[in-house]
Amino acid sequence: MTAARPSVAVLDYGSGNVHSAVKALELAGANVELTADAAKVAAADGLLVPGVGAFSAVMKALEGVNGAEMIDRRLAGGRPVLGICVGMQVMFERGIERGLTTEGLGEWPGTVDQLDAPVVPHMGWNTVDVPEDSVLFDGVADERFYFVHSYGAKEWGIDAMPPFPAARLTWAEHGGRFLAAVENGPLSATQFHPEKSGEPGIRVLSNWLRTL
Repeated sequence: MTAARPSVAVLDYGSGNVHSAVKALELAGANVELTADAAKVAAADGLLVPGVGAFSAVMKALEGVNGAEMIDRRLAGGRPVLGICVGMQVMFERGIERGLTTEGLGEWPGTVDQLDAPVVPHMGWNTVDVPEDSVLFDGVADERFYFVHSYGAKEWGIDAMPPFPAARLTWAEHGGRFLAAVENGPLSATQFHPEKSGEPGIRVLSNWLRTL
């Protein structure tokens, strides 16, 4: 008997390039719907939050569809959420771009700001430093992934207290070190684009689907 394909809602708040994420999730084994309907977002096995462009623009667009409440309600109920690129960045408390500070969703403490690198954006393929117990990178820890960004989170501010497990943190370097992915209970996120990372990216998505 074939196992049912998990259902994933891709949050439709006006972010560009979401159709490649939808196709990648389908290839990874999900039934996918692009939606901003609160009931459908709540009912799906997983929620993917995409994001391209500026932190402030993404936050404004999320506010327009009540995205913060939908994301927070899922996480409060232990329901899986995956953020990609700026969809990862907005999970932090704040973002600073060109001197403008914007409040984020605040699911994680910390600030997203410009990478410590002589050349930005960081664009292209890069390796990642993966923790041994990573679920997202099972089977692809030594692969390269595709990044397009000028900003990132360079510190992690949560010290887990028992019985809660510590977050699994994956790092990359461009000038200085930044978070390439986080696995923290029901909330996971990648700074790189799995949907643009070929077979390794599809594997990351399929690994996430296995947790739903």
